[in-house]
Amino acid sequence: MQEKIILTCALTGAGPLSPNPAQPITPTQIAESGLEAAEAGAAIIHVHVRDPKTGQFSGDLDLYRETVDLIRRHNKEVVLNLTTGLGSGFYPADPMLPSTAGPDTHIWSAEQRVQHVLELKPEICTLDLVTAQVFGGVVMSLEPVLTRMAELVRAVGVVPEIELFDSGDAVLAKHLIAKGVLEGPGMYSFVMGLNYTMPADTQTMAYISSLLPAGAQWQGFGIGRNQFPMAMQSYLLGGHVRVGMEDNAFISKGTFAKSNADLVSKVKRMLDDVGGVLATSAEARQILKLRAKSS
Repeated sequence: MQEKIILTCALTGAGPLSPNPAQPITPTQIAESGLEAAEAGAAIIHVHVRDPKTGQFSGDLDLYRETVDLIRRHNKEVVLNLTTGLGSGFYPADPMLPSTAGPDTHIWSAEQRVQHVLELKPEICTLDLVTAQVFGGVVMSLEPVLTRMAELVRAVGVVPEIELFDSGDAVLAKHLIAKGVLEGPGMYSFVMGLNYTMPADTQTMAYISSLLPAGAQWQGFGIGRNQFPMAMQSYLLGGHVRVGMEDNAFISKGTFAKSNADLVSKVKRMLDDVGGVLATSAEARQILKLRAKSS
């Protein structure tokens, strides 16, 4: 097991809004929720933004700029991890003849998908290797697009966190490392229990972790009711931990979490009970070999 456990809090995500009224939507709400999560023990906060009027996912640069500026103004220590997962969703006009994009399709250029990362320069951004059926459509991650995204973010000193949704994604990651697109051994997240991707169970987490290059840093996390069991399983198998309202709206069965900090505090107590020690943001930077924090 890891000597120090890096706890990431994923604040709001890009999926359908949960019925939990505490899920943050506006830049102010997202930033405040992230600051509270950091105060509760999260070393890293993972940031998406949403349209303040509709609550739907957004790639708007101004929303990212406002959210990140608010976080950095009040907490210069916490490690920032921005998503690049948007811009890969294909929703056909006719599911029985999926040759024409429907109105919900969002396929963006590599440059558009990382523009907020290039401007705001977080320590980390995600790089999703998934091609799968998700939320009624297909998420597509083509090698040329992934290669260009990785080149762009690495050129400004941002480290990709490699998102794995199935075993083939780990094979693709090692291929990209061998080509020099990504630097090995890498840092990874296993997205477990989402639609038709890898299931959230012990055997799968152990198998996916066995596919990684030696020395890789990783975390496995579960969607919905799998959040806390998979958090503990990740720790027990030698990984780090992620919780947050991107993945789960509940603190316990039938009870909404009051905040992201609520989820962080619960998993911190669980880790404390079995001897897990949380890393500070400074320690997380050392473990993940990130650049020093901005002054």
